[in-house]
Order: sequence, then C-alpha cells, then structure tokens
Amino acid sequence: MDRVKTSFSIKNLEHLSGIKAHTIRIWEKRYNLFEPERTETNIRLYNLDSLQKLLNVSMLYKNGFKISKIARMEVNEIKDKVHTITLQKSPYDWSLGLFKLSMINFDQRLFTNTFDELMEKMSFGEIYQSIFTPLMIELGVLWQTNSISPSHEHFITSLIKQKIHSLCEKLQENQPQNTDQTFVLYLPDNEIHELGLLYLNYEILDRGYKTIFLGQSVPTTSLSNFQDKSDKMVFVSCFTIEPNHDRVDEYLEEFEKEVLSTKGSELWITGYQAKYIAKPKNPSIRIFESSVELIKEL
Repeated sequence: MDRVKTSFSIKNLEHLSGIKAHTIRIWEKRYNLFEPERTETNIRLYNLDSLQKLLNVSMLYKNGFKISKIARMEVNEIKDKVHTITLQKSPYDWSLGLFKLSMINFDQRLFTNTFDELMEKMSFGEIYQSIFTPLMIELGVLWQTNSISPSHEHFITSLIKQKIHSLCEKLQENQPQNTDQTFVLYLPDNEIHELGLLYLNYEILDRGYKTIFLGQSVPTTSLSNFQDKSDKMVFVSCFTIEPNHDRVDEYLEEFEKEVLSTKGSELWITGYQAKYIAKPKNPSIRIFESSVELIKEL
C-alpha cells in the first residue's frame, strides 16, 4: 500500500538534493542546520521542512555561498536569496528543484507558478525536452531508491499531462494547415506510459497536422478501423514496456497484416523497446531513436 512520505532518511536527502550524505552530516553537526529525529536504533529521520531547507541550502551552496554564511541566515533570508538566484540563472538551474519541491509537498500552486514562469522564457517544446525529460528520468531513480513514493510520481506526472492536454486543446481550436496526412497516436496492448505520446501529439498539432489520439493499451485489431479512411494515415507509437523485445517482431508482423494493408499508411515507432527492433524490411515501418528524431521528420 502506498504511503505518502513525510520522513526521509539521510540517503533519501542525498538522492533528492545531490548533496552527499557525509556532507549533510557535517553541516548538521558543525552548523546545526538540521534537527533530525532519531529512531530507537539511532537512525536519522528528516521531515519535510528539513528537506525543503536542504534543497534551498544546496542551491545557495552550488551558487558560491559558503556554508558558514548560509548557516547564519534565517529561513526566510535563505528563501529570498534562492528567489534572487532563480531570476539570474538559466531556467534549468532553478526549475528542477522547484518542481521536485512541488512534488514532495503536493503543491500544485508551486508547480503552476514555476511552469508559468518558464513559459514566459521558453517554448513548451524546450521545457519538455530540457526540463521535464531530465526530471522524469531523475524521478525514476528516486522511485527506485525509495526516496519518493508512487503517489509523488503520479502527482507530478498528472500535472504535466494536464498542461499538455490544455495546450493541445488550444491548438485543436484551429483548422489543420497540413491536410495531406493524419496522425493516429496510440500505445500497444498493456502499454500505459503515455506522457511521451502526449508530448508527440502536441508537437504534431503544433505543426498544423490533424491528429487522432487514442492513448493507452490499444489492440492492433481495433486499428484496422482506419483502413477505410481515404487520408494517408501515419500511426505513431511509443514502445516503452510493451511489446517486450522478444515479441516486437511478432507484433510488427501482425500490425503489417492488420493495419498497413492500406496504401500509403505508415507506422512510426520510438521508445525504449524500439532499440531492439532490427531495420524493418517494410519501408512503411520507421524506427526513431528518440522523440526528437521523430519530430524532425514532421
């Protein structure tokens, strides 16, 4: 059963902040920066306030402040200094920490404010590629090391999805400018990781194409419904978990038989499992190493 984390080990703090556990212990002992609780077996446990303070302290430390000077600051002064730095540094330097903090505290307002500030400086494509993608990779590591709970990951992923849906809705208010082909975006059976597919939907819409977004776990047989369409259909999918690499060839054979019999239709594939696919004999099946490579083809 998933429990929301409200206390963190020193290793959790290391993974979340990037500051080594040994250094955190020194700061705690020498400068009294943190006051952890102790278990019956004398293991340190830190609360959310300590984590938030450490994230702020680490930002100042990484930007040239001496730890002895930081230790003399009040909590609000530390926050003010961090805010000043965020105005001077590149978005990547400050936004990752704020997004992680919004996730730990389940703080939707902080997420929204950070996102809105980024949108004033960057395109959404730049935000997704340079900030959200590294963030999701880091969250995967944090989840594996038990530094965050599944509820944290679901919270931040849900907020990112909301932003993409909102941007897509705005784009769909306009008539498609490129009408020579229609893109059908779907995930194979038992594949549920749709964040990357949602992002591709945004990029394709942004380039003036019509899209049909089907989402998670779509059986191949149901895609044959598009054979009757007169438009050229380009099917786009992300193979993250499914089909497993030992079943990919079988899946592609089935897809070719069930779906690609319509002249001009294509299948574009990206995602982790795509690297296991040998170069398809059918030129209508195209493999892309990343979403960036796929987007270049639009």
